[in-house]
Amino acid sequence: MTDHSPYTPDPRFMTLGPDFADPVEPAAFPKAIERFWNDRWAAAVGLDTLDPAARIAHFQRFEALPDNQPEPLAMRYHGHQFRSYNPQIGDGRGFLFAQLRDGQGRLLDLATKGSGQTPWSRTADGRLTLKGAVREILAAQMLEALGVYTSKIFAVFETGEPLQRHDEPSPTRSAVMTRLGHSHLRFGTFQRQAYEQSPERITKLIDHAIAEYYPALAETENRPAALLEAVVAANARLAASWMAAGFVHGVLNTDNLNLTGESFDYGPWRFLPHYDPGFTAAYFDESGLYAYARQPEAVFWALQQLAGALSLAGERESLEAALNTFPALYRQALLDAFLARFGVASNGDENDEAMLRAFLAFMHATRLPWEAAIFDWFCGAASQERALQGPRGAAYTGEAFEAWHDRFMQHAPERPDRLQHAYFARAEPVAMTIDVVEAIWARIAEDDDWSALATALAEIELARQGYDLGRDQTGFLP
Repeated sequence: MTDHSPYTPDPRFMTLGPDFADPVEPAAFPKAIERFWNDRWAAAVGLDTLDPAARIAHFQRFEALPDNQPEPLAMRYHGHQFRSYNPQIGDGRGFLFAQLRDGQGRLLDLATKGSGQTPWSRTADGRLTLKGAVREILAAQMLEALGVYTSKIFAVFETGEPLQRHDEPSPTRSAVMTRLGHSHLRFGTFQRQAYEQSPERITKLIDHAIAEYYPALAETENRPAALLEAVVAANARLAASWMAAGFVHGVLNTDNLNLTGESFDYGPWRFLPHYDPGFTAAYFDESGLYAYARQPEAVFWALQQLAGALSLAGERESLEAALNTFPALYRQALLDAFLARFGVASNGDENDEAMLRAFLAFMHATRLPWEAAIFDWFCGAASQERALQGPRGAAYTGEAFEAWHDRFMQHAPERPDRLQHAYFARAEPVAMTIDVVEAIWARIAEDDDWSALATALAEIELARQGYDLGRDQTGFLP
């Protein structure tokens, strides 16, 4: 998505009224050092013409964009955090800054992280570490390259404040980040209204969500169930895409999932170094609640909480029916996501499932690097010579390999011309495992050397172009 689109402001959330957000003041920061600017997505929303001074004005001081939301709004929501309900949360270090349309007409949010304290900050400082911002950039860019429907990191400014943190060396450098996302209307937004026993506000949210994100449902009579069914489908696709990317979000609380099924808010994320169903991202996830293989279960559980909130405005039986579409939708989405990552066509559901099971068994037996194995065999038979002659060629033998390979070769390559891209002339793929991320940050922390980050982002862009996954499973360009 590189074409320029006109700047089209459309601040819709504020029309809901004062029950859903609180006006706040952005923090005043001592410095404004631009560390990241998303040129491609700035063009997609008509903000690529901003000069450096305007970027600082709008994305460090958060002066209102023309004809847009006049003041920042800290959004109100609740959430289950590791399955414990917390009615004390909301936007604690961020706010909704602006809304605008992209070239496909989607309503997108510009929302912040690290922009200062809000009524929901409690005892926190409302700030973001620079390391946290760098990690979010890397997560979002890598996920976009792998076809996951993700929020985009739009801008990052270093802000010059020394921050104290208990879980990393302190004082540490600070930043403020702006995220471009397809709705920050979270499951927890509905949960708050249910907690406050307000079916009227839940109905208002349902009407807003359908009008702005699911307009095809506008004439549906049973609007709560219709919305839930659409959200279930979107989040089934999201969970499946994480699995195919080998990604572990880390914190799948109900305030970290949204109505459009777009991935966002990257804290203690990880990519799999190798296939491990129990692999966790967060050091504090001691029970493995959000481990790699438990992510679909976590998303389904969160959808159940959303259904519970919607039940104040909808009929329980139809909501349960909508909710119970998740298993079949997820099963199909998982096959679709893996086939897209492999670059091959479906060979029928049963054959697809048998191939995927054999692949995971092979990966479990060999502990090959997750991303490397998919890179080696991208487009199936069209990559066989490349895979067998590459650095992992010796691993592609034995009973577990043959069990997968025999099934995999039955799947026809899709657009094998993609293998002519420069990305596939490399011996190794881009991989954003924790050791890579930490090495990038170490260069910044120790020497203020940003070259490793620049190199990583260029390589991720090469991967995005090489895989060329095109329209993602939501039907929108990723």
